[in-house]
Formats: sequence, structure tokens, C-alpha cells
Amino acid sequence: MTSQQRRTKATLTASPWIIVGSALILMIIVVVLAVQNNNREKDYMSRILKEKGTALIKGVEAGARTGMMGMMWGGQQVQTLLEETANLPDVLYLTITNQDGAVLASSNKRLIGSNINTAPITGDGSDIYAWRIIETDDGRRSFEVHGRFSPVSHRDQRMNNRMHQMMRRRGMMMGSGNDWCFPSGNKDDQQSIFVGLNPEPFEEARQEDIRNTIIISGVLLILGMAGFVSLFWMQNYQSAKRSLQDTSAIADEVVTSLPVGLIATDKKGMIAFYNSAAEKITGLDLSHARGKDPETLLPNHFCGLKEALDRGEAISEKEMECEFTEDNVVPVSVSASKIINEAGQFVGQVLILRDLGEVRRLQDEIRRQEKLAAIGGLAAGVAHEIRNPLSSIKGIASYFKGKFEPESHDQEMAGVMIEEVDRLNRVISELLEFARPTELSLKLADINDLLKNSVRLIQKEASAKDIKIDLSLSEDVLATDIDSDRLSQCLLNLYINALQSMDNGGQLSIQSAKSKDGRINIQVHDTGAGINPEDLNRIFDPYYTTKPKGTGLGLAIVHKIVEGHDGQIKVRSILGQGSTFTITLPVRTTT
Repeated sequence: MTSQQRRTKATLTASPWIIVGSALILMIIVVVLAVQNNNREKDYMSRILKEKGTALIKGVEAGARTGMMGMMWGGQQVQTLLEETANLPDVLYLTITNQDGAVLASSNKRLIGSNINTAPITGDGSDIYAWRIIETDDGRRSFEVHGRFSPVSHRDQRMNNRMHQMMRRRGMMMGSGNDWCFPSGNKDDQQSIFVGLNPEPFEEARQEDIRNTIIISGVLLILGMAGFVSLFWMQNYQSAKRSLQDTSAIADEVVTSLPVGLIATDKKGMIAFYNSAAEKITGLDLSHARGKDPETLLPNHFCGLKEALDRGEAISEKEMECEFTEDNVVPVSVSASKIINEAGQFVGQVLILRDLGEVRRLQDEIRRQEKLAAIGGLAAGVAHEIRNPLSSIKGIASYFKGKFEPESHDQEMAGVMIEEVDRLNRVISELLEFARPTELSLKLADINDLLKNSVRLIQKEASAKDIKIDLSLSEDVLATDIDSDRLSQCLLNLYINALQSMDNGGQLSIQSAKSKDGRINIQVHDTGAGINPEDLNRIFDPYYTTKPKGTGLGLAIVHKIVEGHDGQIKVRSILGQGSTFTITLPVRTTT
């Protein structure tokens, strides 16, 4: 495993723990924010209610002082002020006590004369107002603000006392002389006021804020989790995508570079993939084949394999000959099978083609070489045994021809004997030529010059048979190392065969050209009778001929000379339209 693979594996393994840790951190942050928001709302509520309570205390205290100074109020009037003030919205009660907690006045008259707990639970020493949350007798929660109550200031208290004493002496003041509104002024004789406020509206608002905070926090938590999970999925997706792209690129490169043709179909039976080797083997242009029915391009029923494939049978290395294009039968080895995925579902079919043309050619060449070797060994031994008797027979025939009467039947028969001996001697010469190892004297020569010289040798014979010669030479310089004499012999054999095939005139076309791969092509085409298709594979075999007086060695010698130059010779022929022989020679120079 490479370091990159180890890092990728560690990243994928750690990712779930990263997500869990990130989710926990996000949850802690959300909880802390929710608690802080709740505390902030609570402080805000406390501050608002305290300020409201303080304002009420100061308002009651100011009203009492005003009444005391201007209208000579007493405890009864302050009691009325408390009751009226308690009618304000969200005000539960107002109560005034002495320092011992005894209720002096209250909006709730039942509390007058009783004692209450006056110890504040919230506030500091620098603040004369404090607050606490208590539960009233009727079970309601109350936000209670506490502070000192001074209806009369110390400076005005002495003046008020003298005024009240004077008014009581004159009978102008009602009430007792011990009115709680007029304390003695002792330091220990202090009064306190308690304002009870209804906190429910604030608490309901705070609860609503808490609910909204929880909902928002939950949404944020879900979104955060979704984001982290999405990142994890995206990471895995990107990793899987890169891996799939790499695998796909490798598979495409491997399939494209295969030396065998590959054609694949999808589950609908349409062509989904092919490689360049398939185009080369079939000779078809498959650039627009995707999505098409294979039977519109390939031979009927996949070269006869469709029925077997439909039955679910696998075909392995079945040799056959398929006609992919008109007049082009290709020997191939075919393998085919269905493609089934891991789930057992049918995905498509694959057809693998292997071109057997080169294999067949090599097999034929090996058989031909074996045959030639056997014939060559036989020819070398037979030629010497036959030539000497032939010389004696020709001599005796010539002797008797001279003895017989001129133009007599016997003289004519002796002449026939001499002609047959000569013909037999030519056969033996050709046989020896064929059996002799090919020894070439290679020299740099121009193929175009060689063709011009060879055509001159048959010009007279072609004119006599009313055959037109068309010589088309390449503009390129076609120079290579050849044995000019042997190659001229090869060309003359092809020319003579072509002339013999055109008894009623015609045209002999000779062309030279340079192929795309840099080799030299020589083409000899005639408009003669053509060659039967069943004879095409045998025309280069020794002693195979369709001519009444042919020896069957001419084309065999041509083939041998071309092979001696490391070249190739191919033939195409249509019966009744003529034949075309193509010689391909490599370009080489000796040093």
C-alpha cells in the first residue's frame, strides 16, 4: 500500500470521529448560547420590573409627601393612594411596613396589622432598592421590589409636627395623634414599602424566547450536522469519483489497446462500446455505431451467434468466416458471452473478434514452403537424370528428320519429337531455376526506370494483340536496393500472363506509387478473363496452371523472387473483368 493510499484510508477512517467531535462542539456552543440568552432575558426582565417597581415606590412616596405638605394627609389618605395605585396594570399589591415587618398600610387591607418577611434576597448595600420573587397567598408568583418609605423628610417633619399640633388644638385636624405617617423620627423608627408586580407577561415572553432559541438551536444543530455529513459524503463521493475515473481510464486504455476487436452491447441490445481493433478487423466505420442495432452493421445474427447468445450459451474461440463488407470475407475467431453484474442482472453482451487472416497466411506459407522444399529437393535429383537422355533423344530425332523425305509424315513426326524435347528441356530449366536457392545481387536502382525498361520488352507483342499499355509512374523517386535482372524477370512473367489472358485486345495498366508507410507498390492490372475464385489460393503453387501449355512454374517463380526481396505479392481478380497483381517492396539501401 502506497503512502497516498494510507493517507486516504486514514482520512476516511477518521472522518466519522471528526463529524462526531464537530457535532459535540456545535451542540456545546448552541447550549452555551441558549443559557446566555436565557440569563440575558432574565436579567432584562428583572431590570425592567425593578425599574417599574422603583418608579411606583418613588411615585407613591412623592404623592404622599405632596399630600402631607399641601392637604395635611394622614395614614388613611396614603392607604387610599396604595389602593388606587394597585389598580394599575400588572401591579399586584403595595404594602408599607415598619422596621419590624408590621403592615402599616396595604392595598390588600387584610394584611394590615399582620407581619411579613421583610428581608430582601437580591440587591447590594449601595442600592436602597432590592427585589425578590415570592409566591403570594393565592398561589401567584410576584416580583416584589422593596425600598425605604419616607412620606415626610426630616427637615419638614419638625414643621409638620408643630403645624399638626396647632391644628389639633384648634380642632382642624382629624385623626389620632399617633398616625403612622408621622413617625417619631428616631433612627430605628423607619418604614419600608413593598411593591408586588406580575412577572407572568415577562416570563411568558421569556419562555417564548427560550422556545424560539431551542428551535433555532435545533435547526442550527441539524443544519450543522447535515453540513458535516454532507462534507463527509462529498469527500467519499470525490474519492469514489476519482477512483472510478482512474479505473475507467485504465479500463478504456487497456480495452482500446487490445489487439483483438471488442464490441459490447447494452441491456437493450444496442452497441455501447467498440475499439479500434474492431474497426480494423471488420473494415467498418464504427464512429456512428453507438446506440444502433448490431444487426444493421454486422453480418446477420452476429455471424450466426445470436441464437446461441439468446439461449445463454457462451462461445469460446469459434473459428468462422464473416463477410463484414461486400466481397470481403474475413476469417475470424469469435468469443461471445452475456455480461451479468454482481446482482445477477443482465447488463449486455460482449463480442470478441480475433483476425485469423495473418494466422491463415502464415499457415499457408508454411505449407507452401514445405511443399517447395520437397519439390526443390526432388527437382535437383530428377533434372540431371532427365537432361542427358533428352539430349540423346533430340539428337536421334534430328538425325531421322534429316533422313526422311521433306514434308513427309515421318519428317513431321520427327519435328514434333524435337519440339517436345525442347519444351521438356525448358520445363527442366524452369524447375532448376525454381529449386535453386535465391541469390540476389542487390544494387540501388529506380523502380520507375525498371518499369520503363520492362515495358519496352513487351511493347511489340502487345501491339500485335491490339492491347494498349498504360504506364503510370509515381512522381516520387522510388529508389531501393533490388536485383534488377531477377525483378525484371518477375515483371515479365506477370506481363506475359496478362497478355495471354486478353485474346481479343484490352488494356494493361502498370502503376508505381509510394504507400503511406513508405513502401513501394507496383500494380499490374489487365482487363482479361480473370481467375476463378477457387483458384486464387493456388495460383502461386508450383505446377498449378489453367493454361493448356503452361508449366505452372511462372507465378511460383514470381512469388519466390518477390519474397527474396522481402516483399509481398497479392492478387485480386473478378471473373470476366480482369486481374490485379500488387507487389509491395520495402525501401532499403545497402552500405
